Amino acid sequence: MRLFVALQPPQDVTDELAREVAELKRLPWADALRWTGRPGWHFTLAFYGEVDEEVLPELSVRLESVARRTPSFPLALRGGGQFGHGRALWAGAEGDLPTLGLLADRSEAAARKAGVSMGEHRRYKAHLTVARSRDAVDTRPYVENLRDFRSSTWTVDELVLVRSNLPRSGVPGEQPRYEPVARWPLGPAGHGPADGS
Repeated sequence: MRLFVALQPPQDVTDELAREVAELKRLPWADALRWTGRPGWHFTLAFYGEVDEEVLPELSVRLESVARRTPSFPLALRGGGQFGHGRALWAGAEGDLPTLGLLADRSEAAARKAGVSMGEHRRYKAHLTVARSRDAVDTRPYVENLRDFRSSTWTVDELVLVRSNLPRSGVPGEQPRYEPVARWPLGPAGHGPADGS
């Protein structure tokens, strides 16, 4: 199964982002971008790729430990940027970024210790993808519009293991489906995974 670990903003924050994205979609050439829908709005902490089901119990134990050892922290969406000459447009973050980075590093280390092949370590860059493109796109107007965007602050209080189901229909614009596999509360008061259903 194709897995990653993430943080998911609450409904009021995604409502604010949805209003911002609606404005971005009014800019010229917006149809050249594939806009990510609300189910895809998350901060990926570590992407694991294909993970054998036999590894899942060990990975879950290690992620539960990561969550328990990481305190809750404040976060907000702030500004934006792009990767790959416009191949990804994203909203950034502000708040307790050191704890966010620590959580990302711990999530990656947990997977390595559980036997997940992670490839080369990259420095974590907090971003929530709002659009992608197969071709290079001039995203400067979009990044400029995102510059002053700031959402409400929320308290990050859980770590989520997510299964990514890639599109199979061949329908242009179809988005991956994201399915929570498990959730763990952050902080020393955490008591094991909650059902992801």
